[in-house]
Amino acid sequence: MALSPLTPMLLAAKARLGLSFADLGGRLGADEVWVAALFYGQATATVDQANSLLQALELDPALAPQLTTFPVKGALDPVIPTDPLLYRFYEILQVYGLPLKDVIQEKFGDGIMSAIDFTLHVDKVADPKGDRVKVTMNGKFLPYKAW
Repeated sequence: MALSPLTPMLLAAKARLGLSFADLGGRLGADEVWVAALFYGQATATVDQANSLLQALELDPALAPQLTTFPVKGALDPVIPTDPLLYRFYEILQVYGLPLKDVIQEKFGDGIMSAIDFTLHVDKVADPKGDRVKVTMNGKFLPYKAW
């Protein structure tokens, strides 16, 4: 599956107006990462959020239904990302995925971290050796149950 057909239009309007995802998040009452997910067709806006976003981006309000429709999540091509930044996240999971799984299950038991009851924040941390990227994932633990 390809990107949402709205993605290029939303990104172009954001760039044309010099807005950041944080600017738009402030206007929508949402986190900047969630707003970026909305741009890429990976989140669903409320009617008010869709209207507010389209107004901020000076786009046609008739596009609102496309922002409020439930997307097919996680279905972006290619499966193994080729963009260097995205590939590094894939590499992190290749190297640290099983260790993370073991540590989480040692602390919580047999289960998963929810990607539904979940937040994700990106922060810039100054460091004398070069700025650092701090990614914080916070998901509810969902234990597997026996029946």
